[in-house]
Amino acid sequence: MVGLPLSALEVAMVQTGARAVDTLRDTAAFAQELERLGYHRIWYAEHHHSPAIGAFPPVVLTAHAAASTSVIRLGSGGVLAPNHAPITVAEQFGTLAALHEDRIDLGIGRGPGTFDEATARALRRGAGPATDAEYKGDVDAILSFLVDEVALGPLPEPWLLASSTAGAALAAGLGLPIAVAHHIRPDNTPAVLERYREAFTPSRWCEQPRVLLCVETVCAETEEEAAWRVGPMDVVRAGLLKGLSETPFPTPAEAADHAFTAQERPALAGFRARQAVGTPKIVVDRLTQLAGETGADELMLTTPVYDLRDRLRSYELIKKYSEATTAP
Repeated sequence: MVGLPLSALEVAMVQTGARAVDTLRDTAAFAQELERLGYHRIWYAEHHHSPAIGAFPPVVLTAHAAASTSVIRLGSGGVLAPNHAPITVAEQFGTLAALHEDRIDLGIGRGPGTFDEATARALRRGAGPATDAEYKGDVDAILSFLVDEVALGPLPEPWLLASSTAGAALAAGLGLPIAVAHHIRPDNTPAVLERYREAFTPSRWCEQPRVLLCVETVCAETEEEAAWRVGPMDVVRAGLLKGLSETPFPTPAEAADHAFTAQERPALAGFRARQAVGTPKIVVDRLTQLAGETGADELMLTTPVYDLRDRLRSYELIKKYSEATTAP
């Protein structure tokens, strides 16, 4: 049994042949169904210039989902601070928090959200990658503007996204809850958590360390079906291993026909072993293990599955099995 709040990270994968409007329509249906299933929160990621992931601003998706749901928490996972003016981020999420009291999160991250250098520079208005000092200044400014400029009512709940010890140190120094990107850099997770907990300083935002662990999770009735559904993401990840940033998100059938190299196969298997893929029992047991190993306070599941119905089915199987194993 997991025994922790379960949440979701939605990256808005664009299906082969689909239109942007189809993906956007899916995000609303996704939020409504996860609310029905009893998930705690949904976050939306910021991506740009990707053939596999829609370039949909998290603030817009958050507003769209909030308008069609009533209790589930919603927000960014994350808004990438170097790409935006801090006061704009504060105003946007402050407004959402005022409209949807006690339901809005502001997850803040650092990366550019793209592998394309020209796009990254356009987002930064010609500037290069943010330095550590610039990133800290952006986060400080966002938090200050939330309190000083736009705090007319309830504030969004701020989180810092991290996959490195530098990000962990910043979250700890600011006294922010941390969202650990185990789904991106699982090898870094132990060091990130150790640094965060040993350096944590209480703040107005968080009195003690608070950890959300994000895990790539694909669940199906059988192991074979789960492997079929995770196939498209394996193709995308293999492309990233080669340094390719323009890999489309294929269909499961296309992924099944993909020829992985002898170097890619063990790398992909090793990554998958650190995540949670399989039947409900396998997935819930793995999530329970990760929760125990990391001391996480909450688990966030990201499920890069091609079809909306299959993606929702994965979340449904996990929630129902988890609840059944924790029932008295």
